[in-house]
Amino acid sequence: MHPNQAFHTQDDAGNLAFAADRAFGVLCVNSAEGGPLVSHVPFLVDGADVWLHLVRSNPIARVLSAPQPAVIAVNGPDGYVSPDWYELPDQVPTWNYVAVHLRGTLERRAAEELRGVIDRQTAFFEQKLLPKTSWTSDKMTPEVLDKMMRAIVPCRMRIEHIDGTWKLNQNKPDAARLRAADRMATQGIGMALRELAARMRDA
Repeated sequence: MHPNQAFHTQDDAGNLAFAADRAFGVLCVNSAEGGPLVSHVPFLVDGADVWLHLVRSNPIARVLSAPQPAVIAVNGPDGYVSPDWYELPDQVPTWNYVAVHLRGTLERRAAEELRGVIDRQTAFFEQKLLPKTSWTSDKMTPEVLDKMMRAIVPCRMRIEHIDGTWKLNQNKPDAARLRAADRMATQGIGMALRELAARMRDA
């Protein structure tokens, strides 16, 4: 997380809401033998819990014989900011971004919970595709579904700490920030630049 408190503008509820809507992040667990383990995972936030599933052969799943400290890093829009865009003297390049870290204890859950985890995750993402008729696991041949389910394991991370950086040029004069946002939307380099520009305008 960026140390400048000017960029820590969201409270826990705002940061968690962003992570819950994004619902995809980088899961990190430290292994005593192999150092940090990293996996990119979709997830579902339910209150103070994050639910996800891992392929059984995933190295993170293999170290979950006991609960482990973990972090999920959730990235939002990001982009390079040219100092010329501010139209102010003595400025330097920077990178704007939104990122939220969820820290807690990750544990492997019982196999009996897997179907519920999968169905809840699927329902969350499918509702974003409305008016498309939602896909459900009932559409699967039971034998095929059972085979696929045996290859994955359910996991839950109990959230213990939330932190977020919303680096959107809040440390610049409003007029300069808005000029940079306009340039970001049309000339930027990065990901989801229109969303980033909109957040810069609202900062």
